[in-house]
Amino acid sequence: MKLLTYQEEGQLKLGIKTDNGVLDVEKAGNTYNQLVPKTIEEVINEGDKYLTVFDSLVKAALEENNSSMFLEEEGLTFGPAVPNPGKIICVGVNYKEHAEESNMALPEYPLLFSKFNNTLSAHNQVVYLPQDSNAIDYEAELVLVIGKEAKNVAKENALDYVFGYSNGNDLSARDLQFRTVQWLLGKSPDGFCPVGPYVVTSDEVGDPHNLQIKSIVNGEVRQNSNTSFMIFKCDELVSYISNYMTLKPGDIILTGTPEGVALGYPEEERANYYLKDGDVVTVEIDKLGKLTNTLK
Repeated sequence: MKLLTYQEEGQLKLGIKTDNGVLDVEKAGNTYNQLVPKTIEEVINEGDKYLTVFDSLVKAALEENNSSMFLEEEGLTFGPAVPNPGKIICVGVNYKEHAEESNMALPEYPLLFSKFNNTLSAHNQVVYLPQDSNAIDYEAELVLVIGKEAKNVAKENALDYVFGYSNGNDLSARDLQFRTVQWLLGKSPDGFCPVGPYVVTSDEVGDPHNLQIKSIVNGEVRQNSNTSFMIFKCDELVSYISNYMTLKPGDIILTGTPEGVALGYPEEERANYYLKDGDVVTVEIDKLGKLTNTLK
């Protein structure tokens, strides 16, 4: 199931992507006298409880073919796929080829850093560039959305704690990132963590370690890899992180980016690949759709 948030009259609403368009969950619930959640956070917290309800609503709405309950996706103003995560945890240098192109040693343990909620942005949202940075980079990443409280979970069971998956773009101002030994400034300008357009439930995605992952800038494919090349797999990451901090429903983990970023080019060529005003960046991952943002 593909869940999404969209804006209507200044509020975020919940939708489900279907073959007939986006089902307005609130309207469908009212039509069929079903109690439904108003936010995606409620869905993530309750897990299978609401997904079962959604299955019945989608089936009934499609059978009735009531156009008043469906919205055209192209006309929606999306919200971030997960609007209020308690934690945004990012993994650096998690693909061997990316480590090599960035002249970084392969990590012995997952290299973790964080972003804040100010960085969240949505599909089709404009992301504004910091005025004093000339080295804005794209990073296509698979995003894990935690669905159950996880503390000291075993690797073998770790994916049971993942509610679903999404596309992410770990935008990075490289000149700010490497101004000091701490990466925070270059990773956390406003809007620098687009996530979306959907949260796709784990049952629909299946194995997260065999998904084609791409970034496309102004129609040119820049990154083209597969999640199978991760150094630390999704289950390893959830298990490792949960040993040190309790993961809560709605927390998100950006699992690292493959080779092909601007930083990986020779220094004299990077200016040709860093993002500029007017550039359009798309992150595309198998089964998860396309996340597109314009830089300004």
